[in-house]
Amino acid sequence: MEGSVGVVAQFLESNIGVVAAIGKIALALAIALQVAPIMVWVERRQAAFIQRRIGPNRVGIFGFRVFGLGQPLADTIKLLFKEDFVPKQANKFFYILAPIITAVMGLLAIQGIPLGKEIIVAGHTINMQPVSLNAGFLYLFAMSALGVYGVALAGWASNNKYALLGGLRASAQMISYEIAMGLALLPMVFIYGSLDLQAMIAAQSDTLLFGFLPNWGIFLSPVSFVIFVITMFAETNRLPFDLAEGEAELVAGFLVEYGSMRWSLFFLGEYAMMFTLSALTACVFLGGYEIPWLPHAELVSLLVPTFGAEPATWVAALIGLGVLITKVAIFMFLFVQARFTLPRFRYDQLMRVGWVYMLPVALVNLVILALIVGILRLA
Repeated sequence: MEGSVGVVAQFLESNIGVVAAIGKIALALAIALQVAPIMVWVERRQAAFIQRRIGPNRVGIFGFRVFGLGQPLADTIKLLFKEDFVPKQANKFFYILAPIITAVMGLLAIQGIPLGKEIIVAGHTINMQPVSLNAGFLYLFAMSALGVYGVALAGWASNNKYALLGGLRASAQMISYEIAMGLALLPMVFIYGSLDLQAMIAAQSDTLLFGFLPNWGIFLSPVSFVIFVITMFAETNRLPFDLAEGEAELVAGFLVEYGSMRWSLFFLGEYAMMFTLSALTACVFLGGYEIPWLPHAELVSLLVPTFGAEPATWVAALIGLGVLITKVAIFMFLFVQARFTLPRFRYDQLMRVGWVYMLPVALVNLVILALIVGILRLA
C-alpha cells in the first residue's frame, strides 16, 4: 500500500505541469456547470420578488426546503426524462449538432479567465489561469463568436421559418455589437500595454488613483465600461436584446423546435457565456481577483506567518477566487434585474443602437484615449 502511494506521489511530482493543467480546466468546468442551475433558481426567485409573488420554494433536499434550492435538481431530472424528438422536416445531423456547439463554446470560453494569481505546489509555481494566452480576451471573443454558429445553425436546421428568422437575427446582432465590444476593450490595451488578462489585473493593483481609488479600468475609461456592459447583454442574447428568441413575434425563435436536454444545452451555453463575459468585465475593469487596496503579494505576505509559505498561496488563491465570483455575481444579478425591468427593443431599434450610437461612441472613445495615452507616455 505504501509503495503504491509512493509511486502515485512520484508520478504526480514528475508530471506536476500536466496534473495542474487538468486540475485548472476541471475547476473552471465545475464552476461553469454550476452557473446554469444556480442562475435558473435566482432568475425565478427574483422574477417572483419583482412581480410580488412567491416563486419556487417547495422543492428541497432531504426534506429541507431551504428556499426551494432543490428546484434546479428537479428541473434537471425532468429534462433528462422528458420525451425528446427530432422534427420530421429538420436536418437531423445539424439539428443535433447546434446545441452542442453552443454549450461547448460556452464551456471553452471560461477556460481563458484567470481564476487567481498563482499557487506554489512542491516548489512549482502554477498560474491559475486555465488557458494562459498572450492573446488574452481575443480567445474569449473567438469562443463567443463561434457560439453564435450554434444558434444560427439551429435556426436553419429546424426548417422552420420562425427559427430561421431567430438564427438570422442572432447572427446580425453578434456582428453589430461585437465590433463595439472590441472597440470598447482596445483602449484598455493601450492603457495596460498588454492583451494578457493576468497583466491587466496586475496593473490594476499597482497604484491608487488620486490617493484613494483603486487603479481599476472603470475609473480609467468609464465610457469603455458602459459600452462593454451594454454590448455584453447583446452578445449573450439577453433582454432587452433577446431578439433571437422574441416570443411575441417569433414564438421563441431559434428554440421553437427544441425541447428536453437539447433545449437546456442552449441555456447552459448562454449562462456559461454570461459568466465568462461578467468575469472578463471584472478582470478588465474591476481588478479581477484582486482585493481593493490590498495587492495579491501583500495578501500572501500577511498569510505566511499563519499558514506558511506554500499554503499561504493556496489560501490567497481561494480568497481571490471568492472575490472574483463576488464581482461576477454583481453582473449576473444585473442580467436578471434587466430581464424583468426593461422592455424588449424592436429589431430596427436594436440595429440602430448598435450601428448609429454604440459604434461611433466607441470609435471616438478609442481615438481620445489613444491620444491621451500617447501624450502621457511622451511626456
